[in-house]
Amino acid sequence: MVSGGNRRWLLRLVIAFSFAQGAVSMARPAVSYRALALGADERAVGVIAGVYALLPLFAAVPLGRRTDHGRCAPLLPAGVVLISGGCVLSGVAGSLGTMALWSGVMGLGHLCFVIGAQSLVARQSAPHEQDRNFGHFTIGASLGQLVGPVAAGAVVDGAAMAHSSAVALVAAGAGGAVALTSLWRTEDRTAVKASAVPGARVPVGRILRARGVPAGMLISLSVLSATDILTAYLPVVGEHRGIAPSVIGVLLSLRAAATIACRLVLTPLLRLLGRTALLTVTCLLAALLCAGVALPLPVPALGLVLVVLGFCLGVGQPLSMTTVVQAAPDGARSTALALRLTGNRLGQVAAPAAAGLIAGVAGVAAPFVMLGALLLLSSGVALRSPSRPPARDDGPPPPERPAPGRPARPEGAPAPARTPEPEE
Repeated sequence: MVSGGNRRWLLRLVIAFSFAQGAVSMARPAVSYRALALGADERAVGVIAGVYALLPLFAAVPLGRRTDHGRCAPLLPAGVVLISGGCVLSGVAGSLGTMALWSGVMGLGHLCFVIGAQSLVARQSAPHEQDRNFGHFTIGASLGQLVGPVAAGAVVDGAAMAHSSAVALVAAGAGGAVALTSLWRTEDRTAVKASAVPGARVPVGRILRARGVPAGMLISLSVLSATDILTAYLPVVGEHRGIAPSVIGVLLSLRAAATIACRLVLTPLLRLLGRTALLTVTCLLAALLCAGVALPLPVPALGLVLVVLGFCLGVGQPLSMTTVVQAAPDGARSTALALRLTGNRLGQVAAPAAAGLIAGVAGVAAPFVMLGALLLLSSGVALRSPSRPPARDDGPPPPERPAPGRPARPEGAPAPARTPEPEE
């Protein structure tokens, strides 16, 4: 594990994630616009958005198992290649079925990159650094989500949607490939050897029963589903309400900018409110604001709603990563993160498909009411969850908060039994 001052590997990882996520965030609305230009209805848009998560659904756990006992870094360039290839091939596809296939390839690439990157952050951060480092890592995602929709809105032209959306997808693939230039010396080889845990694989059931893992998975699924459906369905809402693609791109980027702002102040927010209160309040507010998107608001009011919503959604992902990592059994952290991503992908398959069905019956704004209900459930789960998972002794405690009465454990000595820490 790498801790302390030298975090240049994290900066390079954030830069690469910004380009990779930017490509995906530019491609997702462009895929929706291109599908509409090829004759898709709301249901078809939902199916294509769901296929993005379908191919990676069964790959997450095997990739996590591999990463638990080996290197993380090789997954990063593989993910970038699949993302860029999926974007470009979606742009040249001539049918909805082919678009759905390449959208799935894009999703597989995103999964590879995220599993490798999250495992790197977990492996190379001391326990007391994980909230901060995961928060900084997810800024890369938010930067990509900030730039990607604006770029898509600037390129896609409502009068020539089929051609311009294809151009946007090819451009997204080219932009994503830039991430390869930042993927050097991100992994510490000594951390790989130190994190390798010999012995049998930890059963999936044991990981899922670990206190904190199910709650972290549900909160992550809810927050990601909200972000995903906003990205895929706000263009459809814009088409029905007469909002130009360029304005939709700006609205989505405002949401992403607010998420970045949230993650920059995440550490002081944790000190002020604690983990449980912060997760509960932000999920509850996000539930109300998602339902508010269903209202026929004017564009300025919609922008304000999305800004506050983006700030609230910025909390769930980094804190759910830390919760799952710290709650997972030894030797199964990457697998636990992969299970969290599997839950995310299940949500990305089910939520857009359900959104498509609901939109076809009750209108394009109805999926946001569904998201509100899901986030409300997450708020209740967060309220009942401990502010911290059981304590681990696999890294040094923060210098400013030493454990009273507990002597430091010599390197190589067996870890003591876990005991719950007091809430923050």
